[in-house]
Amino acid sequence: MELNPTTIKSAKGARKRPGKRGGRGNASGKGTTAGRGGKGQTARSGGAHRTQMRGMRHLLLKIPKVRGFHSMYAVKETVTLRDLDRVSLENKEITPAYLKEMGVVGNPKRGVKIVASGNVTKKLTISGCLVSKKAIELIEKAGGTIRF
Repeated sequence: MELNPTTIKSAKGARKRPGKRGGRGNASGKGTTAGRGGKGQTARSGGAHRTQMRGMRHLLLKIPKVRGFHSMYAVKETVTLRDLDRVSLENKEITPAYLKEMGVVGNPKRGVKIVASGNVTKKLTISGCLVSKKAIELIEKAGGTIRF
């Protein structure tokens, strides 16, 4: 195809049709209110409001309120006897650092509590951990010791 003024076309989507001109009579389709709604401030030129500067009280009233209760005391990491029996070695002292090393707890700084869920078959020596009463019974029954 040869290139001459009659064969040249603009790319598809390159030419936009201008929008309807408002306020040019009712026959145009945008007469009377010219697409601005009704009367009042927003119908006037320069009448749209901008965001307002508010005082601190208004900002506080706008933000969502935090509901419920949040304890100031950190929640202890919970370890079950089943977990201890799985990861511990016989006569190896179990401390929060050891439990972190074995991947049982995430953050031992918050404290570790051992609870009675499951059974213990090994002699365990536990130190630096909180232990529930039932867990103490089961550990001592298996021949283990607890140092606080």
